[in-house]
Amino acid sequence: METSPAIVILAAGKSARLGQPKQLLPFKGKSLICHCVETALKVVENVIVVIGAERKRIESEIKSSAVQIVFNPEWEEGMASSIRAGLNYLTENNPAIHEVIFMVCDQPFVSVDLLQKLISVKRLSAKRIVASHYSEIAGTPVIFDRTIFPELMELKGDVGARKIILKNNDRMSTVDFPLGNIDMDTADDYRKLLMQKDLI
Repeated sequence: METSPAIVILAAGKSARLGQPKQLLPFKGKSLICHCVETALKVVENVIVVIGAERKRIESEIKSSAVQIVFNPEWEEGMASSIRAGLNYLTENNPAIHEVIFMVCDQPFVSVDLLQKLISVKRLSAKRIVASHYSEIAGTPVIFDRTIFPELMELKGDVGARKIILKNNDRMSTVDFPLGNIDMDTADDYRKLLMQKDLI
């Protein structure tokens, strides 16, 4: 029997362009981070949330849920530091897990179905990476095989997993996620989200 993947939610950023923590923005009656956590926990048991900026506020928002919270003291470096922090925690505490899904908390339309499809396609395709496909790009949520972990640990700066996705095209499959391009980098993005929240 194959071990279920873990999910690492990257939620350490400062949201400088937005002007407030995007993790705490309300959406459908709960914060984006809670929405993300609840979705992840419906798919796997091992959910890790990497936090950094606004540590206390975000931690208090999710501490009652069955997640493992990892503080990334190097969060100001950018996304790569959170990937490393989450993966380092995972490999030290759950060494039997051979796959990890990385999610970000500002893609509110990530669903249980999408996450299950990523896992299913990875099983069926035997590819090392299965990414979500939207706006002609491959991105998060994305599932990586353990063989890719060393490459993820080498990421530096404000670089996400897309760098590895791009250079591993031949080892990758994708799942369509048309609403994946809806995120929350600016206040205008958030206003647009609230106008589109009845999409699902």
